[in-house]
Amino acid sequence: MSSLQGKAAVVTGGSRGLGRALGLALGRAGARPVLVARHPEPLRAVVAEIAAAGGEAHAVVADLADRDAAASIAGQAAALVGPIDILINNASTLGPVPLRLLLDTDCEDLERALAVNLVGPFRLTKAIAGSMVLRGAGTVVNVTSDAATEPYPSWGAYGASKAALQQLGRIWAAELDGSGVRVLTVDPGEMDTVMHAEAMPDADRRQLAPPERVAEKILAALAEAG
Repeated sequence: MSSLQGKAAVVTGGSRGLGRALGLALGRAGARPVLVARHPEPLRAVVAEIAAAGGEAHAVVADLADRDAAASIAGQAAALVGPIDILINNASTLGPVPLRLLLDTDCEDLERALAVNLVGPFRLTKAIAGSMVLRGAGTVVNVTSDAATEPYPSWGAYGASKAALQQLGRIWAAELDGSGVRVLTVDPGEMDTVMHAEAMPDADRRQLAPPERVAEKILAALAEAG
């Protein structure tokens, strides 16, 4: 039996790319993922795909940039699957595409990137991790990027938000050390996703990792974390 059997999980950005692959992999492992995304149709299609394969999954439609989204997601997820064992902060936005230099980036676009990629994960972690601490168990995964550490021109809004998320994860990990709650930061590398195609439309897709392969690596880390 998988160590993830019966685990309740929340995965943001669950309608496509890595989030979809994580939902499918968690379903196969016997976990009970609650997938979160803004658009209901593709999100429910993933849930139906998991159910067709014999797994359990649920959909919550929400925008991480909304101030009240975290409380709503946490409440709905707990009602659907009970106390959350795993939170994967995967949803993110590049900002405007084609990507642009900082001098050409509107302040509102930077604010949106920070709201989705940083503040949303902070609010959702805060809404869910408290219960994990009370139970003495749980895992939070923040999906970051090499743009968090490398100053790529035209990736400013995305890179700055991911750099902040990476540091936020380190602080969460330090503050929750000894509580039984693990905080992991994962850089999935370059993947063959819609987001990557939007950012780099001329990239050779053959050189990119399938999201399914990355999802399996994340699940292996979750199983190790317990």
